[in-house]
Amino acid sequence: MTAALLLSMLAMTLIVGGRYLAVSGGFAWLTQRRHPGLYKDQSAQIGKEIRWSLASAAIYGVPAGVLAWGWQEHGWTRIYSNVADYPLWWLPASVLTYLFLHDSWFYWTHRWMHRPKLFRIAHAVHHASRPPTAWAAMSFHPVEALTGAIVIPALILLIPIHYGALLFVLMVMTVMGVTNHMGWELFPKWLVEGGAGRWLITASHHQRHHREYRCNYGLYFRFWDRLCGTDKGLGDFGPDPRLADRRRRRAGGTA
Repeated sequence: MTAALLLSMLAMTLIVGGRYLAVSGGFAWLTQRRHPGLYKDQSAQIGKEIRWSLASAAIYGVPAGVLAWGWQEHGWTRIYSNVADYPLWWLPASVLTYLFLHDSWFYWTHRWMHRPKLFRIAHAVHHASRPPTAWAAMSFHPVEALTGAIVIPALILLIPIHYGALLFVLMVMTVMGVTNHMGWELFPKWLVEGGAGRWLITASHHQRHHREYRCNYGLYFRFWDRLCGTDKGLGDFGPDPRLADRRRRRAGGTA
């Protein structure tokens, strides 16, 4: 193993971990500004979320580092830098292709992780965040982190994508992973409850998965949930899912 390969793996691990801390930290700060006290009494849980997430960052960073090294040194990947190498329409099409294939992989591995044995071994770590916070997006057991770490590297070995489009995909992956878990709805009601919201996943949709487990498995899109009958919609969460939960508890309802 060369020094350049080791350096690439270390660099990508630091980049993934730094990206997690910056984005989750930013949205945690925004949460405290918009909904003070929303994460009250969750400091121990948040500490566990951060520790699991930083471990996941290493699992994500190692294969990313191998592929970054392979791209630079040997041209292993299908990443390209000259926009003229493919038709311009492929730029947005490649983004949608990557997001759809990633979402498909996530949906089916996520459902697989909910099988009783696998849930106990691995996925229970993620669901220990009850309710989840902005720090929970990468809070995975190593087994689950491995299933997530291989998909983007596999795609860049098989499907051409401009490096700028790839960075956009990674940005969407990070932002949606965090905002789907932070306990309140960032996006406006007209989007969440409108036509686009029927197909896009936001906190109002994913929060129901964390409450009921056997539904709403998707990451970006509701396509597979709708097709497979696992979409239970937004339920009665309203625009601020966690706040609605707390109001029901104060009123004597069930969570």
